[in-house]
Parts: sequence; C-alpha cells; structure tokens
Amino acid sequence: MEPGSQHTGSIERPQDMPTHLDPQDRECLDRLRRNDGASVQDLCQEFGVTPTAIRQRLSRILELGLATREASRLEGRGRPRHIYHVTQRGLKELGNNYGDLARILWAEVKQIDDSGTRQRVIDGVRAALVSQYSSQVGFGSTAERFKRLAEVMTESGFDVELDERNGLPLLRERNCPYPELASCDSEICNLEQDVFSEVLGTPIELTSCWRDGESCCEFESRPEQLPAELVLLQ
Repeated sequence: MEPGSQHTGSIERPQDMPTHLDPQDRECLDRLRRNDGASVQDLCQEFGVTPTAIRQRLSRILELGLATREASRLEGRGRPRHIYHVTQRGLKELGNNYGDLARILWAEVKQIDDSGTRQRVIDGVRAALVSQYSSQVGFGSTAERFKRLAEVMTESGFDVELDERNGLPLLRERNCPYPELASCDSEICNLEQDVFSEVLGTPIELTSCWRDGESCCEFESRPEQLPAELVLLQ
C-alpha cells in the first residue's frame, strides 16, 4: 500500500509542532522540491534504494505535513501512479536549516579584533538567549524551572529529558542544539552553560559533553552553590 493511501493530501498537523526531520528524509524532501514532484519509482532511481525504503521516508514526510500525494493516471489500463509534492510547510522546513549561516556568523564574531567589542557582541547573544528562554520558563523553584526548561526545549524539537543524580535535577540533551557551532568551538558549550545558569537561577555545570565523545550533554546543579529553597526531585 502506498504511503497515505487513505488520504489525498497531507495529514493535518499544528503549524508550530517540531518536525524532527532526519538528514535522509530532508534530502528526499529536497528532491521532491527540485523535481517539482516525484513518484516512488522516480525516487528509487535517484537514490538507488528499494521502494520499501522510499515509502518509509515518504510516510514520515506525509505524517509531518511536509508533502502531499496525488494520483496521476497513466494512459491505458492499470493502477494510477502517485506523485508527491512539497507543501508550503515543507518549503519552510527546507529553509529552516541555519547551521551554515550560524557557523559563519559565529566565526565572524570571533574574528572581531577589538576584544571589548567582541565580548559585548557575545554578551548580547547570551542576553538574548536568556531573555528568550526566561520568558517561557518563568519563575518558580529551581526544580520547577528545570522541568519547564526541558519542556520548552522539547517543544522546540530537541531530544531533551529531565533526570536526577544524587537527588538533584539534571538536564540531558541527547542531540546538541548547536552541532555545527559546537563542533568547531567549545565556547558555544560554555555559553549554553551560562545561559542555563541564568535561566534556572542557580550555577549549572556541564558534566558530560558530546564534544568529548560522550553520547549526550548533561547539565547539573553545583551542589555546593544550590539555593536554600531548591526543591529536590522525587
């Protein structure tokens, strides 16, 4: 059965819901855009993979509302061929890959000759990130802020979970929010640590990092500097 065979269009999905599109699915979506639509057979020829693999990719893309499927009947008898097209949401998703731009901008910032000016720009970036997260996290105990920060990041499409260690909250990132930047400059990791410290209202330490070969990044409260009103996780 073709992906989405019970639907003539894309599946309805809230416009602000994160897509979690992996690189292979993104490439498939981009082929649909460049070719102004394609069938399963067309994509098999382009990628050199089986129809099953292509159908699995298309099923995920359809579910995310990034493409639609329509029947195109061939001449003579036989089953119609289905053509997949990118939706407006799909076009927006393809335009949301800012990794290269972010890396270039960060490199230009680091090349500012005047150290005072360079630091003011970096401080401005930090302040903007703190403001963005703080407006969504709000107030409350440190444990409550940890929980809300994890929720905010998850809603933004990041694989984040809240855990605890020695009775204290721990934020675990299973995918780096800034992989392109972190891969070339560890200062991004320090920046994120500082941002979390301000948002959570307590000193935070990056105790495990993807850059060091770990499978995830972990941010923990520093027990010797915890505020007295910290509510421990149960």
